[in-house]
Amino acid sequence: MTTSSQQSQKSAIRENIEAIVIAILLALFIRTFIVQAFKIPSGSMLPTLQIGDHLLVSKFIYGVKMPFTGATLIPISDPKPNDIVVFQYPKDPSLDYIKRVIAVAGDTVEIRDKKILINGKPFEDQHGVFLDPRIHPAALDPRDNMGPVKVPADKIFCMGDNRDNSYDGRFWGFVDLKAVRGKAWVIYWSWDVDKNWYSLDRFRSIRWSRLGDFVH
Repeated sequence: MTTSSQQSQKSAIRENIEAIVIAILLALFIRTFIVQAFKIPSGSMLPTLQIGDHLLVSKFIYGVKMPFTGATLIPISDPKPNDIVVFQYPKDPSLDYIKRVIAVAGDTVEIRDKKILINGKPFEDQHGVFLDPRIHPAALDPRDNMGPVKVPADKIFCMGDNRDNSYDGRFWGFVDLKAVRGKAWVIYWSWDVDKNWYSLDRFRSIRWSRLGDFVH
């Protein structure tokens, strides 16, 4: 015979299991459709984004997308120039990259001696940083001289803010809109990853001034 205490215990276990399942489903829903966390592993977006920055990326801003396929179920907006976006790297979709949108479908992109031209006009480049005074000819690589090339339909062209040290669309081409995961939104954590994990330096490495900064 099952006692009332046993029934209460089973009921409590069932409620706990249900709560855990609901929490997992809710977390998966939020991660898939609303917001997702990413961290910055390289310096390609310096100084805008530092190595060790941890970001929340808004996935909803560009519409509700079907998991795995990237097809848009509910369109809201498309990435626009100067948005910082996270996307699947075209050469290896298992990797996520973060870059700044420079041009969108239909735009013609050209780079002349580090200067970006969009549709023949200078791009208002408020975020690009150049640390190497040397100019690479197009025959060497497309870092400083490229194009003109037209951005195909349903694609975007992206570059890192650290223009002389960014492996981006100049080298591997365009990003498919289906591969865009979302727009960088806010820095929720940041620290200097080079500091020693087992010393007070690790605590001192926290970049308190960056916490809560919106990404632009």
